[in-house]
Amino acid sequence: MSRGTAGGNGCVVERARAKVNLFLHVLGRRADGYHLLDSLVVFAEAADVVRAEPADSLSLTLSGPFASYLEAGDGNLVLRAARALARETGTGAGARLTLDKQLPIASGIGGGSADAAATLRVLNRLWRLGLEEARLAALALPLGADVPVCLASRPARMGGIGEVLAPAPQLPRFGLVLANPGLPLATPAVFAARTEPFDTRADLPQSWKTAQAMARDLARLRNGLEAAARALCPTLGTVLNALAALPGALLARLSGSGPTGFALFATAKEANDAAALLRRLHPDWWIVAGEAGG
Repeated sequence: MSRGTAGGNGCVVERARAKVNLFLHVLGRRADGYHLLDSLVVFAEAADVVRAEPADSLSLTLSGPFASYLEAGDGNLVLRAARALARETGTGAGARLTLDKQLPIASGIGGGSADAAATLRVLNRLWRLGLEEARLAALALPLGADVPVCLASRPARMGGIGEVLAPAPQLPRFGLVLANPGLPLATPAVFAARTEPFDTRADLPQSWKTAQAMARDLARLRNGLEAAARALCPTLGTVLNALAALPGALLARLSGSGPTGFALFATAKEANDAAALLRRLHPDWWIVAGEAGG
């Protein structure tokens, strides 16, 4: 489970890192409407930040460039996660929570799920509960299908509706650029718009020694939601074309239900250089770069 930091005045801090689906196959649909998935997930350096300080009751304050798109009320996943943990453990402790929202909302990189997972981690530490990851994971799934994988915040093979997690192949270090055009895209709407046949489960090796080898294998796979996402958000095509055209890009693809796209690079330096170029071409987009894998 990822580790956070401690601040002054008893403040505890956890990063809620962006989730990136290197591929995403839609295998079928359950009777309850949830879709069965097969995906390889990694986590970017870009992240929201959840802070928790001791208090008599639970409260939430929002900050950051995307805070205005959220409400701090009962429906916020941070408060829902906090209350679920309090109920499960019977604690009477409170917390003053702050969510620094750096990731765009409804963007296909699991921002809300990562926030909920970081809340479980940060309060487990603040309240000194000592809960193991498996127990936290049982609380995570009712909050959202992506919350369990975000709880561990490490590369994973994701199946079921998101709750069946297995170790990822051994990954090389690689550079990663994320780009979002600033248009939210609701996940349920993308799944509802999907009309293609279902995908099959991917056959992955045990390891990749280089980013180039990984990108070649991933290029034979796909994101089964891309066509539906493009139909709902035509600008997505511009994003993916721009990412694919970047110098050194090994693969460009949609993450999750979009509209965030990503490009893979051999090194973090190549990714950072490409992101700088992309920012000059599209200054109104949300663009971040860094290293992933390993």
